Amino acid sequence: MKILDNYIGRTVIVSTVITFVAVLALIGFFELMNELDNVGRGDYQTRDVLFYVLLILPRMAYEIFPVVVLLGSLIGLGALASNSELIAMRANGISLSRIIWSVLRVGLLGIVFVVVVGEVIAPHSEQYAERMKMEKIAKQITLQTRYGFWSRDGNSFINIRQILPGSELRQIYIYEFSDDRELLTSTYAASAEYQEDRWLLKGIRQSRITDNRIVSRKIPQATWESMISPKILDVVVVKPNMLPIWDLHQYINFMRKNGQEVTVYEVAFWSKLLMPVMTLIMVFLSVPFVFGVLRSVGIGQRIFVGALVGLSFFLLNRVFGHMAIVYELSPLLVASLPAILFLSISIWFTRRIT
Repeated sequence: MKILDNYIGRTVIVSTVITFVAVLALIGFFELMNELDNVGRGDYQTRDVLFYVLLILPRMAYEIFPVVVLLGSLIGLGALASNSELIAMRANGISLSRIIWSVLRVGLLGIVFVVVVGEVIAPHSEQYAERMKMEKIAKQITLQTRYGFWSRDGNSFINIRQILPGSELRQIYIYEFSDDRELLTSTYAASAEYQEDRWLLKGIRQSRITDNRIVSRKIPQATWESMISPKILDVVVVKPNMLPIWDLHQYINFMRKNGQEVTVYEVAFWSKLLMPVMTLIMVFLSVPFVFGVLRSVGIGQRIFVGALVGLSFFLLNRVFGHMAIVYELSPLLVASLPAILFLSISIWFTRRIT
């Protein structure tokens, strides 16, 4: 039995790895073609495009993994079915549940790999890639530290302590220098909002430094034109689905305390938490597919069906996520619905072939 478990697992692992490399290479190629349109903007060159695509590959790998596991399992088990090996196993008393367990072990190993990629590697590489890209295009130097976000805009240095969703900033410090590197003005703003291609600063305290004295004043609000835009700040605020799950949890608590809307982040949190379960369900689904409707078809049809199921998975995730935001549905329920649906389909197909 152990020999058969290892044989099935090895076959599925090989097909999954080949599928994973092929799909990732294809997606990376399309991303490369898309990024080449930005070559020549600022200092953004072809070598930067290649480096950028390499840095975002971990995020792509994390996003496509459940679908890749499904495709790999379909191809691997399909090869065994085409050679009548699965039929021989069943004829010798190997139960369907035993075969399912052999395949699920591969899913468990894959989950360990993808969790490391998605929770440790991808967030940092994605953030570095976007920051590098914007620095090359906008020719700005940006830095994120424990004291917030720092950026240079001409002769001004800007420090932003809090960046909130919806192009809203809190605790902004602006230091303006002369060409001789002498401090001219120090400005603090309690908050800022991006409106009509410029920032509206509120709660301003400003100190102007001259040769003889320092003049301080308070201003209720004022506009501020800067090269810093929400697109550049998006580099600092990683997309919710790419934040590590522990950072997401802390950020959700922070936003709740500040009265901010957290539905988008809660959906991302529960989706990431349920991702291992969804991966196992995809692996589970491949077994009844191969024993049932895909038993006697070719590899091309198996790939087509797997791609169709994977596309359905992505669309359902997106649709349910938007529904949670628009209709204020439970984020946990919304994140669970694709898993519940595909698990029900898997169980239904399994019962038909047993």
